Amino acid sequence: MIDIDAPVQDNSLVWSDARLLGFMPMDDTHKEFHDVALRLVTCTDTSALAAIEEFEKHAVSHFEQEEEWMRTTNFPPRDCHIKEHEGVLKSVREVKSAIEDGRAGCALAQDIGVRLFQWFPGHADYMDSALAAWMTKLTMGGKPVVFRKNI
Repeated sequence: MIDIDAPVQDNSLVWSDARLLGFMPMDDTHKEFHDVALRLVTCTDTSALAAIEEFEKHAVSHFEQEEEWMRTTNFPPRDCHIKEHEGVLKSVREVKSAIEDGRAGCALAQDIGVRLFQWFPGHADYMDSALAAWMTKLTMGGKPVVFRKNI
């Protein structure tokens, strides 16, 4: 779950190749995560519901894919990783419900968008990078290699 009361420490909303992990299917999904989360941060009262629905749809697909990789390859630390996904989806669904019911508008959608940008780097750097390394070792026999052009 995303702690909505935690102070925001990283306001960087610009995609960077520093986010690449070297497992292309995951990297592509992470770029999409960034794009969809950015639509939350920039939504209006008119577009807030559509933005949170789009993010929820993306997150479900994104997390299901990673969880399928973890299950089918017997990835050892999968339980902790899956719990983080469940927490994010719980938070997203609470925000979606509040917007649907008219209890909240774009400010709450924008806030969760900012919180997702705060949460994501740590999740990707630790949990997803371990999965990317695991998947690359299984599929390619070695460690991921990343060429970064924007650093």
